[in-house]
Amino acid sequence: MSTVSGPRVAVVLKGWPRLSETFIAQEIAGLEARGVALEIWSMRRPTDKLRHPVHDRVIGRTVYLPEYLKDDPVRVLRGWLKARRLPGYAAARAKFLADLRRDRTANRMRRWGQALVLAAELPDSVERLYAHFLHTPASVTRYAATMRSLPWSVSAHAKDIWTSEPWEITGKLADCAWLTTCTAQGLERLRTLAPDPDRLQLVYHGLDFGHLPSPPAGRPTRDGSDPNDPVVILSIGRKVEKKGYDDLLKALAQLPRTLHWRFEHVGGGGLGDALKAQAVQLEIADRCHWLGAQSQKQVFAALARADLFVLASKRAGDGDQDGLPNVLMEAAHQGLPIVSTRTAAIPEFIEDTVNGLLVPPAAPEELAVALELLARDPAMRRRLAAAAAHTVRTRFSYEAGVDWIAGALGQPRLAQARAAE
Repeated sequence: MSTVSGPRVAVVLKGWPRLSETFIAQEIAGLEARGVALEIWSMRRPTDKLRHPVHDRVIGRTVYLPEYLKDDPVRVLRGWLKARRLPGYAAARAKFLADLRRDRTANRMRRWGQALVLAAELPDSVERLYAHFLHTPASVTRYAATMRSLPWSVSAHAKDIWTSEPWEITGKLADCAWLTTCTAQGLERLRTLAPDPDRLQLVYHGLDFGHLPSPPAGRPTRDGSDPNDPVVILSIGRKVEKKGYDDLLKALAQLPRTLHWRFEHVGGGGLGDALKAQAVQLEIADRCHWLGAQSQKQVFAALARADLFVLASKRAGDGDQDGLPNVLMEAAHQGLPIVSTRTAAIPEFIEDTVNGLLVPPAAPEELAVALELLARDPAMRRRLAAAAAHTVRTRFSYEAGVDWIAGALGQPRLAQARAAE
């Protein structure tokens, strides 16, 4: 690993580490490998019991802010006593009060309290703040950076773009030095709200191929005709509304009885009990295997034993929706054909019948047709999988994106560093 040197950056996250946010861990590890000296400030402690190997590659220290102010009132008071003497405190307080008038919630007060602690405890060596997600982490970062008179930047992803209030997004985009977002669809939305659209940059997450297992050498040619060797249909994602698992279960229940299949799901989430009950009601529970949250090693083992990958994303009732889920790129990298939905930024990666199959969101009947088509046709699976793997390797390597972020954080780009060697 390269020696970490140069300006120090405080990375503000909602939680660290999180199994569902490997794209963030991958980026942080990549920034450190490019010489960015950073530390992580997390707004909550981890809830996942497992870790991915990429988390262990990150060497910067982690500091946990008080998740609830009542849990550590002395630390919050100490933060306020120090922060109120900072040169930017009055300006930060004015921004907070303006936000509070529009959002009179306990969550807004918690953001301010966390910002006081962050501003008070940041080492003097920190020269810039960088937040992941445009909602709560960016609020804490904005207030703290203003108090410390430091520049700050933000990476926006999915829910934070689509469920945040426009007035709040506009205020943050007016303040931040720059913003990256991981989909063209999200970029278009944010540009309509940005006082200076030139500060916004599209950076796909991509995959760090050097730290992923090699794709399986070959896959079985199961076609669903053998009850003793069923087609394995895999999905990876949180059990939340926007992932469309209720639609997927309805689609699975519509598959013909002559097609033999097994469904595996990897991921946590609050809808687990409801989905299991739905599978029982649909009389497919015996073919549905809910594996829960898994380590990266177990995730890639599931990808290796599957025949096809499905993600039935849709827009949730509260407006939340996916960006471009990394699991689609991971599935493609591992040589799996993909069935997904024509929603969010998924069509930025999957082109229907070219490198995958796309159906409308919340359309179980059409989803069932696509699943049966791929399940019965190993040759089509191989063709679509090869095309998707090519797309990942040519358009979605994460190297260029992390190079851009490292440069924007004040570090030499990788090419420049190599040239100096």
